[in-house]
Amino acid sequence: MAEEEQEVVTLTDENGKEHEFEMIDVLEVEGKEYAVLLPVGDEEEDEAVILRIDTDDEGEELLVDIEDDSEWEKVVSAWEQLCAEEEEEEEAEELEEDEKDS
Repeated sequence: MAEEEQEVVTLTDENGKEHEFEMIDVLEVEGKEYAVLLPVGDEEEDEAVILRIDTDDEGEELLVDIEDDSEWEKVVSAWEQLCAEEEEEEEAEELEEDEKDS
């Protein structure tokens, strides 16, 4: 199965250092969109970074930190639920494959 090509975004940290992230998903929670990012090329760091997608005055998309704890909890919960659902689907597909092979 071919993997989908993911969008790579470059973020600059507070020290001015650039970091590349692969956008692996976009979530919608309560009418707002959130980008789920993984660091590119860092095999040890597998923790996702989640940022809200906003637009500036010129209509350009911006990725911004989620500073509200309540908003953060809702987004993390939605992401964890999505991951659990995908894992269940994969397990069901593997079970189906195993039954066909038997």
